[in-house]
Amino acid sequence: MARKKQQAKASKMRHLITKLNPRSPISEQYRTIRTNLQFSSVDNEIRSFLVTSAGPSEGKSMTTANLAVVYAQQGKKVLLIDADLRKPTVHYTFKMDNMSGLSNVLVGDMTLMSAVEPTNVENLHIVSSGPIPPNPSELLGSRKFESMLKEAKEAYDIVIFDTPPVLAVTDAQILANIVDGSILVVRSKRTETEAAQKAIELLKAAKGKVLGTVLNGREKKDHNYYYYYGN
Repeated sequence: MARKKQQAKASKMRHLITKLNPRSPISEQYRTIRTNLQFSSVDNEIRSFLVTSAGPSEGKSMTTANLAVVYAQQGKKVLLIDADLRKPTVHYTFKMDNMSGLSNVLVGDMTLMSAVEPTNVENLHIVSSGPIPPNPSELLGSRKFESMLKEAKEAYDIVIFDTPPVLAVTDAQILANIVDGSILVVRSKRTETEAAQKAIELLKAAKGKVLGTVLNGREKKDHNYYYYYGN
């Protein structure tokens, strides 16, 4: 039984390309996204943002994790918070447990700083989702969340949130109005154009600032220099 649990946990572990192979073309694309985000708002510095998608299995969680890594590699003090209180994955990616986390902070069981966990990436810290609550939307829309975000921004240079898909639940819309910006991940040959457009409309309707979209899963073509330098 213990062996089966370990195998199941291992199967859910994810590999961070930006950590394992920071010189790869894919890692360079994540750095390009980081640069574009830094120039996306001239008047107001982006200190906090969320990453979401229109639907499931489009790569938003891996995009979130890799962005957090490249920001940390730049020397920024980064806090990655798993705000997907329905199907969390950040703890799998960074090989952590999920006994406590964001949900505990929002109900007042623990402080933000006591929920923060270090990673093996310098400058990067994690707050996992914690136990899945019965009322995720209400917790994310609470005053406690806003005060927690304020505390996080005082302690860290960048605060990044992994959130559920926009079309599935309202969680990302709720947070879009609180953070400095939102990123929508779309997957090549999977995300329907209408779904992506609807997701952007919902984020904007929530008075969220859409910073841009990330095209994920595009097929690499041989001798495609555009792919290498700026896809």
